[in-house]
Amino acid sequence: MENNNLPTDELKKFGIINEDLTFSKKLSAEDIQKFLKGYTIVADNEKNRATFQLTENNTKLKVIFLERDKSLSEVLKKSKEKIQYSEIKGQYSINDAKNSAQLNFSRQAFVYNNKTNEIVEFDFIKNAKELTAIIADKKDAHELNRYKNELYKLKSFLLKKIDQYPEIAKKIKNDLNIVSREINSVKSISRNEKQITKTGDSNIQLNVNDRDVYEDANRLREENEEQSEENEKKRGFRR
Repeated sequence: MENNNLPTDELKKFGIINEDLTFSKKLSAEDIQKFLKGYTIVADNEKNRATFQLTENNTKLKVIFLERDKSLSEVLKKSKEKIQYSEIKGQYSINDAKNSAQLNFSRQAFVYNNKTNEIVEFDFIKNAKELTAIIADKKDAHELNRYKNELYKLKSFLLKKIDQYPEIAKKIKNDLNIVSREINSVKSISRNEKQITKTGDSNIQLNVNDRDVYEDANRLREENEEQSEENEKKRGFRR
């Protein structure tokens, strides 16, 4: 990895580095190190998103512009009330070798964490298992159903793109497998919750603080004991 041949003009253009070639103060030391190792920088501005990644041994800057279906401020505001779902789309591009399309699309869930008072963004593909676990932990049938519907939307989208972009069919199929797995997980969780509900409805719980119920239960126990003693006497007489 080379850092001496960074595409400084482009990095300046997008505000990643300053005129004196120092990195923007918006980036932490950890962010900078990751960026130099090939990680992607993401910049959001309402409905617009841009991603920046160094390629070809850090000599070129790959920039992708995307558009969100909702404004970020709206999503963040509403996510405190309930989980918000959003998708980002871009143009389907061809790489430099002109032999492979790239699927510039993603779907996210914005989840409010009551404990930390933070809103966290989860990607449906990259954070699939974690997202399903968080939603399942809420034990909210309505929320689980909302999530399942979003998974189906994503699955439908990916299915349409397999034939349209055969160059990346393998990648799309991998994503499809992840989505299908989470759909099955959600179905399993829903079935288990329904079973628990049915079992719970069939249980009769006695309130021992209710004097009448408590006395009836004691009386029934005493009658059963008396009946048992009578039966024992009869069996002893027969012997």
